[in-house]
Amino acid sequence: MIGLVLSIIIFNLTAFKFNKSLKGNHIAHIWMFTIAFQTCFDVYIDYKLHGYWYFTKAVEWWELPATTILVPPVNIIFLNFYPFNNSLSKQIKYIIYWVIGILAYEMLTLLPEPIGYFNYGWWTIWHSVIIDPILFVILLTYYKWILKLERKSTDISEEKK
Repeated sequence: MIGLVLSIIIFNLTAFKFNKSLKGNHIAHIWMFTIAFQTCFDVYIDYKLHGYWYFTKAVEWWELPATTILVPPVNIIFLNFYPFNNSLSKQIKYIIYWVIGILAYEMLTLLPEPIGYFNYGWWTIWHSVIIDPILFVILLTYYKWILKLERKSTDISEEKK
């Protein structure tokens, strides 16, 4: 539990202290998207297939912070520093560095309690190696869609003036 609490504090402080580019609206969208997407993913991989779990295999109230306030700030940090206006190779390198960082963090969460809080069933680090870049691309696609909707909304409201 100590590892989870410390991670939540560090990730949230970092996300909000160093945010330079994301508006409050973007943060709210990313936060809710992350919770919804992670919950859907966890329902199958964690609860139904027992690929991994937090703390115990049972559904417990203390798992909620891992879903609701741990991962969303990580996604905010990822998007805040993402090199949108750089070359594709720099964007790919950025994702690779983040995947390496996420994998290292995942290994730390596998330590015994009180530091660790994550456990593998049939899931392995190699599943994460494959899935994590896909999840980052899904996050980027969602964020770009939100930006597109925002621009479209702004264009429509300016036309009405």
